[in-house]
Amino acid sequence: AAAKRKHDGAAARPKKRAKQAPSAPEAEAKPGSDEYSIPPPVSQGKWKNKERVLIFSSRGINFRTRHLMQDLRMLMPHSKADTKMDRKDQLFVINEVCEMKNCNKCIFFEAKKKQDLYMWLSNTPQGPSAKFLVQNIHTLAELKMTGNCLRGSRPLLSFDATFDKEPHYALLKELFIQIFSTPQYHPKSQPFVDHVFTFTITDERIWFRNYQIIEEDASLVEIGPRFVLNLIKIFQGSFGGPTLYENPHYQSPNMHRRLIRLSVAAKFREKQQVKEVQKIKKKGSKVLIEEDPTEVVFETPAEEKPVEIQLVKPESKPIVKDKKKPRKIQRKKQKKLFRAEA
Repeated sequence: AAAKRKHDGAAARPKKRAKQAPSAPEAEAKPGSDEYSIPPPVSQGKWKNKERVLIFSSRGINFRTRHLMQDLRMLMPHSKADTKMDRKDQLFVINEVCEMKNCNKCIFFEAKKKQDLYMWLSNTPQGPSAKFLVQNIHTLAELKMTGNCLRGSRPLLSFDATFDKEPHYALLKELFIQIFSTPQYHPKSQPFVDHVFTFTITDERIWFRNYQIIEEDASLVEIGPRFVLNLIKIFQGSFGGPTLYENPHYQSPNMHRRLIRLSVAAKFREKQQVKEVQKIKKKGSKVLIEEDPTEVVFETPAEEKPVEIQLVKPESKPIVKDKKKPRKIQRKKQKKLFRAEA
């Protein structure tokens, strides 16, 4: 029975076809025979620039930071995501995470006190890296801008002229170019350029904007997101190392909040001091007019009476009885007698 099953199973299997070399006239299709021809791909180049950016955050971020992180992932097709990092871990662990994810650039959002947001831009694992304070965050869903762009398209990067004047801004410009620019011929990117990333320096801060390029008149319409980067430090290594530049105009959020509290307290103290001064003025005696020496002429001195001191206790006055009382009693008695006789 086993031999029979083997025989049947072998018979049921289809036989392999022998490979035949296709003939040249049959393989080539006539150009006019097909009504619809598939066009070749637009970009036939080779993907050489293997830049990959890891975008993730620490625990404790709010909803606005999470939406900003998702917007950056959507605008950068060469980015990768990862789970949130525990706040107890050291920042040097991020280099190992980037190595595991096969990423050589990193954007890390660090949240502190559930209200302050810091952004790290790093070239892992050699460096350099820069730490920024992120302010005035507005996401794509929040802004409701009229602009729109193709998902995965390659952006143009526009930089302010100040980036070429100072060395630390030149370093940041190169870091921004390597992180935010989409590599050419990337598998997830589209071969179109329809939006611009602008980096402008105003008030010692870097302002990030995203604009759409309109083909009709080459005008720009803002898409979003938008945020402001306040530079803190530039480090030689990745997430640490010697400090290459420190911003002298930077003021920490804790110091800013402390100055606000001190100003409010100073105003309150000033009001209290004004109230105390007003109370003292009300309680204080009025300013008297200086005495006129001519007023003494009209004063007439009173007669001075001699002072007598009594050494003996004065006699008590006799008690004077009411003289009319006995007469009233006699009248009452007479009335009773008259009544008895009647």
